[in-house]
Amino acid sequence: MRIDLPDPDVMMARWGAIASAMATLGEDDPYRLEDGIAQFDDGSGNGGWLRLIEGGRAVLYGSDDTADFGESVDEIDLLAGAPDWLPLPDLIRCTEEGRVTFVYWYDGGWSRVPYPDGTEDGLRMALNGILTAESARRELLEVVFCEGQHEPQDDPEKSAVSAAADRLLAAADSRSVDRAALHGLLGRVQAGPVDICEGLLVAAAFGLTAASTPPVAVPRQAGPPPDRIQVLRDRQVDELLWNVVQEAAELSRPMPAPGPELAELVEWVRKRAGADGRCSRLFRVLDGEVKQRPDEMPQLGPLEDSPASNPSEEAIRLVRRLWAAEADPVYGHWLYIRVEVDADGFTVDRWYDSSPDWVGPVSWARGLWRERLRTEMARRAPEYRPPWTVLLDPDVLYAGVPEPFAAPVAG
Repeated sequence: MRIDLPDPDVMMARWGAIASAMATLGEDDPYRLEDGIAQFDDGSGNGGWLRLIEGGRAVLYGSDDTADFGESVDEIDLLAGAPDWLPLPDLIRCTEEGRVTFVYWYDGGWSRVPYPDGTEDGLRMALNGILTAESARRELLEVVFCEGQHEPQDDPEKSAVSAAADRLLAAADSRSVDRAALHGLLGRVQAGPVDICEGLLVAAAFGLTAASTPPVAVPRQAGPPPDRIQVLRDRQVDELLWNVVQEAAELSRPMPAPGPELAELVEWVRKRAGADGRCSRLFRVLDGEVKQRPDEMPQLGPLEDSPASNPSEEAIRLVRRLWAAEADPVYGHWLYIRVEVDADGFTVDRWYDSSPDWVGPVSWARGLWRERLRTEMARRAPEYRPPWTVLLDPDVLYAGVPEPFAAPVAG
């Protein structure tokens, strides 16, 4: 179905204007160009890509945590009826790995698969900065006032910066970004280095300067999309994986030697002890993402749904430090850790290959993230990957559940 979105060249111009402004201040995130593909990554797994296709075509895809497909999440195929000129192998891999919640393609106009009423695919949150001129202007103001720490931030100065941002966006739209356009916006920044030449290089890479060409378009794909039949839903695999991980046995491995990172975390827990000196905390870490839950409150339900699941910045810092310090290229990282203190000392329990019994039933939409588990298993030596690792293969959705896990899965 047709969708009203800006043309690809307009999006690319805004993307490049913001990226060149960031580069002028020495930043290469969150907007950038890589291998001819415009990319945005907010640092927490949300973002998107804009790829140009020869013949004036394009594809826009990405994901955001705000996406909500309701009860239709397992029935919506984002590539159903997609044209065969799309980079289908890449898109299929991304959808199988759960890395996209939206896919739009452009051929004289933007299209996507139909959604049920009330569906939110996350596009307008993930890529809001390039969807309107106003939002792109706001992004540029953030570059100046937040990244550049520019002062003063009074109304007259904000008006002046807004006008300079509009001039840069207009120059990007007309492919005439030059030193004056970048300096007009960023020459006022005094809190750090301002490298106009670096900004111009990025603008040229996006094809926004007078002597530059647009990013190289990816070649058209030949032939129809691969004929694959999905025999399992993501929800089914998530539920099976969650249950298997809870029942899994820990592989034998030496425990890490105590170090200063552990001592700091123990002290943090001890400061939260009650009058009897007792306190315990359980953390889950998947590819650096930290979740926390007090061990004393099993009635709260799944760790993901606990009101205490979002730890403080200090807790995140301490847990990540310990997680990194105790990592081993052979044995891997632990997935869960519990630190318990009392008046006599402390105990530490670690789970590398399973989850604690009372973590709770699967909340499948926010359960163990297969992509992040794949990342963790890839870090380990093969002999320290638990048997359930085979369930992380995206082909399970098409080939079915492998032995010895091939029991019926409730749908």
